[in-house]
Amino acid sequence: EVKSLDEKELVSVKEIQSMVEQKLEKGESFDWKESSIEVLYSAGMHADSVFSIGYNVSSSFDVTKQIHLIDVETDAWVEAREVIESIIIKMESEFRGLDVVMSDLEPFGKVEYFPQILIQTSNIELLERLRGHELVRYVEPIGFSITDLTIAQRSSSGCDGDPDYNINPLDYTSVIPNSKVPWNFYTHNIDQAWDATTKGDNVKVCIIDTGASDSQDNLGSQFNSGNSNGRTIEKYSTKYSGSWWWRSLDSPNDPCGHGTSMAGNASAPWSNDGNALGAAYQSNLMTIRAVEDVVISTSNERNGVRDALYLSGNSNTKIISMSIGTPFYSSTVADGIFFAYNKGKLLLAAAGTSLPWTSWYPVIFPANMTQTVAITGVQDGESLVKCETCHSGPEVDFVIVMERETNTDRHSLSLARYSNQPKYIGGSSTATATTAGIAAIVWGQDLSATRTEIMNALKSSASIYPQRDDDFGWGMIDASVAVSGL
Repeated sequence: EVKSLDEKELVSVKEIQSMVEQKLEKGESFDWKESSIEVLYSAGMHADSVFSIGYNVSSSFDVTKQIHLIDVETDAWVEAREVIESIIIKMESEFRGLDVVMSDLEPFGKVEYFPQILIQTSNIELLERLRGHELVRYVEPIGFSITDLTIAQRSSSGCDGDPDYNINPLDYTSVIPNSKVPWNFYTHNIDQAWDATTKGDNVKVCIIDTGASDSQDNLGSQFNSGNSNGRTIEKYSTKYSGSWWWRSLDSPNDPCGHGTSMAGNASAPWSNDGNALGAAYQSNLMTIRAVEDVVISTSNERNGVRDALYLSGNSNTKIISMSIGTPFYSSTVADGIFFAYNKGKLLLAAAGTSLPWTSWYPVIFPANMTQTVAITGVQDGESLVKCETCHSGPEVDFVIVMERETNTDRHSLSLARYSNQPKYIGGSSTATATTAGIAAIVWGQDLSATRTEIMNALKSSASIYPQRDDDFGWGMIDASVAVSGL
């Protein structure tokens, strides 16, 4: 029988990190389902002691295929939840030596839309009992991350939202009335796609990231300006700070800058203020602040991304772009991925961006899921070479040229957090958001097209297709060919 572990008996963060890196070296992300109860429990204790429990109505019901149809307030789901809750209340009351109710254990409140229960506990026997229950899909520590890995994930695509005042004039083309086309747009024939089609008209792109800056008027009062007009922008937040009674919803404003740049890559206006435009400068835009930075690393961020996927999945968006990730598989977030995917959304995710000495990491979560389209960045040389900090691997579907071979500090351009002066923005992040813009251009050709038809058009345009490379998927997208192929 498993006994509660005291602090000295916990599996150390260093040991858990070693386990994570062993998985990464095999080209895989770390999944808590494969770890022992001692490792799982220890990870929770090293974090905020919050565990996510995914439940089910029966062991034979495939939640991944049906989650978009589930109403957790119907009788069968309420009954299943109550079975799990009764076990939690009984064992936790015995463990604490006092009567508890569920609200005593739920630091983030009740999960409204998904079959999940989040509790704070240090009772290892409860976790083991739940893990073995036929109605439990998973038990995972939702708040655990590793500092070293978190730092490694922050890079040129992290929180640096300041404009660049030393942009090489060869890295953009000035166009009337007064806007800058990033140099790499021409590499992918985005300009030719503009000549042949709509520019993302009536296609809504959702950027799940760090939000949209209140100080960037191209995502505000100037969203419709210059050659961009008649479109909508919506800004939301699903990211909370704190827990229990001091839990509060953060504003949609982007204090980081990353989300602002990603929104710019996809949908910034063809304006008259000298800023960089986006690939789909006529598309509608939804931004959701779900994370604090590019790493999904805390309980609030995992909840935030899950809820952002529900919000965008339930809207009239067609494309959801996520230039965020983690080396850890998160079933909590994956439920949101399954939901949005089952709703027919095209889900794009960054393959991963690290420091140069950790770019050997494999494709990270959620880009390594089959429901997402994984994008990475490459240099502008004659052969495909990943960007200095980009991840590659067999899960990658497409690549975008976004870094100069002769100078790895020269990337694509996008909106800064403030000012009408653009900034360089790199990594698989900018590659992903640019692909979202290209997909919107293609979808604008036929608003009734399905996700499969859009994917087929993108694939048939790619430089390696019909072959597939082990690191770069189908290769470089040609936006003009993709448009003509729909």
